[in-house]
Amino acid sequence: MLTKRTYAKTHPWIKFDLQTSSFGATTWMLLGEAASKAKHIAGVPLAPEAAHQLYEVFLAKGAMATTAIEGNTLTEDQVLQQVQGKLKLPPSQQYLQQEVQNIIDACMWLLKELHEHGPRAIDADFCCEMNARVLNKLELEDGVQPGQIRRHSVVVGNVYKSAPPEDCKYLLDELCQHINELVAPSGGDEHQAILTALFAHIYMALIHPFGDGNGRTARLLEYYILLRAGLAQPTGHLLSNHYNKTRTLYYRELDRISKSGGETHNFVKYALGGFVDGLEEQIRRIREEQYKVAWINFVHGRFSGMNSPSDHRRRTLLLALSEREDPVRISKLLDMNVEISRLYSGRTPKTLTRDLNELEKMGLLGRLGRSVEAKSDRIKAFLPWRLEDNGVK
Repeated sequence: MLTKRTYAKTHPWIKFDLQTSSFGATTWMLLGEAASKAKHIAGVPLAPEAAHQLYEVFLAKGAMATTAIEGNTLTEDQVLQQVQGKLKLPPSQQYLQQEVQNIIDACMWLLKELHEHGPRAIDADFCCEMNARVLNKLELEDGVQPGQIRRHSVVVGNVYKSAPPEDCKYLLDELCQHINELVAPSGGDEHQAILTALFAHIYMALIHPFGDGNGRTARLLEYYILLRAGLAQPTGHLLSNHYNKTRTLYYRELDRISKSGGETHNFVKYALGGFVDGLEEQIRRIREEQYKVAWINFVHGRFSGMNSPSDHRRRTLLLALSEREDPVRISKLLDMNVEISRLYSGRTPKTLTRDLNELEKMGLLGRLGRSVEAKSDRIKAFLPWRLEDNGVK
């Protein structure tokens, strides 16, 4: 007769079942919307500079979010500086920097693994490697070994007692087996990949197989599963960002799973709602970048065949003005950048006035009192007609 494992009595909610049959209509609609938007983002080409900026910004957001959940106090701007190799902190705060750097390094390692070796099946060794990277060079409590499955009991937040240590290796193996059965390593199905990522996160958090860094490891595993299914790198960070923004609700929903006997649908609905919100924000950012590219191409088209020094000067002035979100006072135009200052050096104010008048005649520049702005909104006139909430467009 087989002896039941301890966790079956102490943690009966660890069922390795996402219980999709209990999902309501809203959850299924959110899943469909998330999968569609994620696939759309993955297929949108961006200019190399814009793509790199998006990569850095969301890597910083993701690294900041997953460490902030655990108490790290670095700001998003500071983490972006760390991504760029520019952050300098006093010795007393360098442990915060190391926590963030570990996540940055782990994300880059996962991307490199995918690029060089392709998707891999997930096993306990892979999870241990992620945990080792999460805890690299950090001061840890006695008994905690980075990348080693714990042999002692752990209480999370003085509330949740993790799975029995004698069952952790077994449970981690079971989790990995279920993950690999849920979705093939080659991915291709965004719906299934998103559900699998959430499944992995939930059960890694419930098992808590390591002495420390379980939450960060769970979110890193979630990130990897999304990436190996073909989702874009910036998209992979959105769930961590959502969890951090709604930290209290995040912990509440995780806690509800054990207290309800293993019901996961509330957490899935909560996670998908935030994922969709994040995807919509990303789409807005991408659309803005596409508008910029379209506007630049439009400006160059308007100046096609116009190659005189004055034409070059006016086009350069207009494109510099296009980079400003707000109208610029005419008296400050020559201070916009070094190139503008050089082009107008030694020229009278009348030259600038003539250039502004000419750009206005071309319909590329608008005046607002003593300020001017590029009429980049003109590019929206080329969008297909549609009826907006506030009237006809």
